[in-house]
Amino acid sequence: MLLFISLLQAAPAAGQGGQQGSQWSFWIMIVAIFAIMYFFMIRPQKKKQKQIEEFRRSLGVGNQVVTAGGLHGTIREVNDANNTVVLEVAQNVKITVEKSSIYANAGSAAEAQQK
Repeated sequence: MLLFISLLQAAPAAGQGGQQGSQWSFWIMIVAIFAIMYFFMIRPQKKKQKQIEEFRRSLGVGNQVVTAGGLHGTIREVNDANNTVVLEVAQNVKITVEKSSIYANAGSAAEAQQK
């Protein structure tokens, strides 16, 4: 990006008209860079965050999930009041985790690893 800016500034300008054209091309380049960043970086990230939030809202008892720490378990209880779920990670071993730490459905995570 700095290379583009330095090239635009170093371009020789023929009189006042050339300098004004150079300024316009500089601003057009800056706007284009921000547009590219928005459509290729910011917008897809927001879309993915929205999907994850929708998944977390749809959690129910019996779902097999994976936490951000890599724990696999089955949801045994959902507490919407304090945003937690109780996971059973082994037979008669239950832990309480935040909903925000639940990352994926265990079934879809296993399918993704097989591909």
